[in-house]
Amino acid sequence: MDLFIKILFIALFFLATIFIGFYCRKKATNSNDFVLGGRNVGPWLSAFAYGTSYFSAVIFIGYAGSFGWAFGVSAFWIGIGNALVGSWLAWALLGRKTRIMTQYLNSSTMPDFFAKRFKSEGLRIFAAIIIFIFLIPYTAALYNGLSYLFNVTFSASVPYWVWILIISIATGGYVIVGGLMSTALNSFLQGIIMLVGIALVVIFALNLNGGLMGSLEELATKPETGGWVFASMFGPDPVHLLFVVLLTSLGCWGLPQMVGKFYSIKNENQIRKGSVISTAFAIVVAGGCYFLGGFARIFADQKSSTVIPEIIVKLPVVIIAIVIVLVLAASMSTLSGLVHTSAATVTFDLLDRKKTYSDKKKMTWLRALVVAFIVVSAGLAIFQVYGPENLTKDIASLMGISWGAISGAFIGPFFFGLYWKKTTKASAYASFISGISIALIGLILSLANVHPQIKSEVSGYSILWFDFSDSIYMGVLAMVLSFIIVPIVSKFTKAPDDIENIFKCYSKKVVVTSDVALTESIARDTIPVVKDEKLEEDKIENTESIPNVE
Repeated sequence: MDLFIKILFIALFFLATIFIGFYCRKKATNSNDFVLGGRNVGPWLSAFAYGTSYFSAVIFIGYAGSFGWAFGVSAFWIGIGNALVGSWLAWALLGRKTRIMTQYLNSSTMPDFFAKRFKSEGLRIFAAIIIFIFLIPYTAALYNGLSYLFNVTFSASVPYWVWILIISIATGGYVIVGGLMSTALNSFLQGIIMLVGIALVVIFALNLNGGLMGSLEELATKPETGGWVFASMFGPDPVHLLFVVLLTSLGCWGLPQMVGKFYSIKNENQIRKGSVISTAFAIVVAGGCYFLGGFARIFADQKSSTVIPEIIVKLPVVIIAIVIVLVLAASMSTLSGLVHTSAATVTFDLLDRKKTYSDKKKMTWLRALVVAFIVVSAGLAIFQVYGPENLTKDIASLMGISWGAISGAFIGPFFFGLYWKKTTKASAYASFISGISIALIGLILSLANVHPQIKSEVSGYSILWFDFSDSIYMGVLAMVLSFIIVPIVSKFTKAPDDIENIFKCYSKKVVVTSDVALTESIARDTIPVVKDEKLEEDKIENTESIPNVE
């Protein structure tokens, strides 16, 4: 009976995702709609697409368990950082300017943005290769998280490779049929499942130990759980905790599958709404995951990526079924975002660099590449489970490598490219090289089992300030250096000649209706009547001269 309930929930979920894919097939008739949704995606869909791409099985299974064990309840700060920096601040600083400049440049991918903003086809190719290579570890981490969950909740009743096949077919199906709009609508459904599932699992899990206060007391008083330090506000290792917060929060500013969500926003009002929705989503999902992970030591005997699944199997079967669907939803939404981004990057930035393909041929390539990336990711997932153990990495390390390399390469050039006219092509190249070099150095040191560290003794405690073999520390270093390298190199190199024309997109004067911006009181009879068919669509492309009011 338990197995039937689990299978029923999963079957209903898959049917819903496939239905949405076919429902959206008419909204993906050309390559622009397939990749950008016609730049007409509403705030709820944009915010949920952003959030579900942000939080996957990597967070729920890998990071929540690993960091909850390491930091105790202070791991909750990671969720707070994800909400405030990774969501709210990202929408506030990047949302509007990304939407305006990418539309002005007619840019549909991040490599395309770099090529047109800095007048360099070399940057396009370099960026596309970075994305293609370094999104692979992230995909591996995503499937790795699923493997832990299914191994614990289904045991040997259903082989892992069967689940990989089912997930791959379902995800590929709705992306191929419905494009970005299908991905966005499915992300909305998956986001709702994640919100409900996280709330239920936290409540039921804590009730196993007498609720919140009972769980905190058990964590603080039992010697085998590590004692009071794991129930404290900043935990046993605040320095390491800070690096994790920075990687998982600031890192999404430079990830193409994240900032790409800003390309398709409809108008100004939706940016404001989207920022609030995505922040609230992050507080519940990320905050809930890490808060639950903070009690890992009262549910498990040793640190392991299976800590969260071990908590889940102790819950009622209906809650287990909901959590399985939750993790599937989180994983499929992220997977769809990754393959959608990868397919668009290869199609537009490598295959069609000269813009000679017909739209029909682009659509063929987009769909073929979605299939190809799904196949590769599925094969890699199976290899992660059944391949040689010495060639695999834990979930936290895999995600650290991916985020560190990609965001470490892109975050500086992208941010300064939006805000600063003097940002140069040479500075972008320098950041690309720096980001991937730092990530590879950390990976090589880790594989060689060499661990150079910076430590010191403070008040009798040994504090690890930096670990050069840890992908999390190295990922943060890559991002910080990107912000430093770009302005320094730009000071000594030449910006593109027509940069003034590009930045005029921010000062373009637009006409808005009175429900968007208030103006001085004018006699009713003196107001001219102007009919503009595009008024509603283009209410605000730019807000430099318009008050930021509802």
